[in-house]
Amino acid sequence: MREIVIISGKGGTGKTVLTACLASFSDNKVIADCDVDAANLYILLNNKILEKHDFYGGKKASIDKEKCINCGKCLALCKFNAIKVKKDNGVLEKIFIDEISCEGCGVCRWNCPVEAIKMEKSLSGELYISETKYGIFVHAKLGIAEENSGKLVSEIRKKAKEIAKGKNKNLIIIDGPPGIGCPVIASIGGVDIALIITEPTLSGLHDMKRTLQLTEHFKVKSMVIINKFDLNLEMAEEIEKYCEKEKIEVIGKISFDEKVIESVVKRVPFVEYIENETTEKIKSIWEKIEKEMKKKGGD
Repeated sequence: MREIVIISGKGGTGKTVLTACLASFSDNKVIADCDVDAANLYILLNNKILEKHDFYGGKKASIDKEKCINCGKCLALCKFNAIKVKKDNGVLEKIFIDEISCEGCGVCRWNCPVEAIKMEKSLSGELYISETKYGIFVHAKLGIAEENSGKLVSEIRKKAKEIAKGKNKNLIIIDGPPGIGCPVIASIGGVDIALIITEPTLSGLHDMKRTLQLTEHFKVKSMVIINKFDLNLEMAEEIEKYCEKEKIEVIGKISFDEKVIESVVKRVPFVEYIENETTEKIKSIWEKIEKEMKKKGGD
């Protein structure tokens, strides 16, 4: 089984559009969207949800009002301002926990003299298994301001592998999150190829360098695609020179194409929306990916 992840140093570079295109080319695969903070691949795949699973990313404190003696010890210890007091009918002060502010550190629980506080699992998001025209699709939604996005990404990849193994699929295509943080690390660990999408700008070059440092650290084969390269030919050339110096293959340069926007509005992968020069370039990118996978022993 092979895994390909599409990543970039920032959002908005075209990761999801390209992922949808690659998903339309391959037959024997499972698709995964690991951008759990802003998942949007489902828009282009027109998914039908088959299963929904709750995701518990951590624990949060809860007070047993019957046991609580309002001593205020937890109030003084909480460093996140999550434990507060309110008046009951304007007279008696009662301690309560603000779930949004609680970080689940457990200090209040361990220091409560009457054991009135317990740590309970916190619902942080949802994981979905969907059916699409292009195959089984695993994706998720992390709750607003929730943490443990890396853990949720790991759950998505685990479920995608289980499905691929059960259905005898030999490829997993992953739409990765932007940046270089925890969810990205969870997305690239152990994959066969990381496709890094960049744009011809100074910040695009900077972000690409950071992403390459990350993939190099985890010993993941990296390949670069320059999107909208014709908007700044000088910077595109600089990116190519850097990749050549670092022995990183640039497997494609995609021109700016207004038809991409139309395809997104129509909720159709670009390569199925229109046949033009951009479509041919994306097909060429897929052929190079297939060639690289065959080197690694893939089908």
